[in-house]
Amino acid sequence: MTYVGQPAPAALQDDSGDSHPRASFRDVVAAYVGLTKPRVIELLLLTTVPVMFFADRGIPPLGLVAATVVGGTFSAGSASVFNCVYDRDIDEQMRRTRRRALPRHIVSPRAALIFGFLLAIASTAVLLAWVNPLSAALSLGANAFYVFGYTMLLKRRTTQNIVWGGLAGCFPALIGWTAVTGELSWVPVVLFAVVFFWTPPHTWSLALRYREDYANVDVPMLPVVVPAQEVGRQIVLYSWVMVATSLLLWPVAGTSLLYPAIAVVLGAIFLVEAHRLWGRTKGTEDLSTIQPMRLFHHSNLYLSLLFVAVALDPLLTR
Repeated sequence: MTYVGQPAPAALQDDSGDSHPRASFRDVVAAYVGLTKPRVIELLLLTTVPVMFFADRGIPPLGLVAATVVGGTFSAGSASVFNCVYDRDIDEQMRRTRRRALPRHIVSPRAALIFGFLLAIASTAVLLAWVNPLSAALSLGANAFYVFGYTMLLKRRTTQNIVWGGLAGCFPALIGWTAVTGELSWVPVVLFAVVFFWTPPHTWSLALRYREDYANVDVPMLPVVVPAQEVGRQIVLYSWVMVATSLLLWPVAGTSLLYPAIAVVLGAIFLVEAHRLWGRTKGTEDLSTIQPMRLFHHSNLYLSLLFVAVALDPLLTR
């Protein structure tokens, strides 16, 4: 493999001890892309673009959408790269993350840091030039909070790491709104809050699946510190608040009946799944019985469809 950014070790080995030949250019490019966590970026953009449609009450200028998407992608990618650099010690020990570029020594920490800074600079430049200063400032603030607030301060110190650290992932709703309007209002704040209350059920269900990994590296995710039944109870509580918050958009933004109808259906299904997960945790710690990934995958679908409804409401009812 090519160890980008410094001389390569004489022989690089995988988990089985077998050495590998040098990585191809394509492998290195894929490694850099992987550092940005593309699937996380997809979710963040999914809470940015629909809000732009809602703010415009129609179809916003496509050039503005493109600039916001590019700037947002670079910003989110930058934050993920910095996260990978800081967490490379624990990523090497966790099943879910040990195949990332830094644990596999395809990219050096120095090269990754440079890549992260370049993405942050490019993001800020794009948003300043083609969107507006407020959106650029919010994007830079979200990046900084994810790196310094969540990754460096909260993640390894408290069970509330993902609750407050998840604030960074809520900023795209604000950025999408300000990209179109140039100002903040209560409408994007409601959507910000939806993502805030969505994040714990989403992340704790994943952490249940990988709680042994988190325990082995001393990261106090909630499922590591409390029994699964308590995690299930907390997931249910946050889910109810999330659904109630999603319905606030109707009176606050003056949507048509289309949005609350979709939100009620999606919310009801989510609550059923959350209660089922809680029920499966009672009296057992067996992950094969609890099936936490079922709620994790459903949470992705919930957020996607809810924000699609946000975009469709002004298009179908104007």
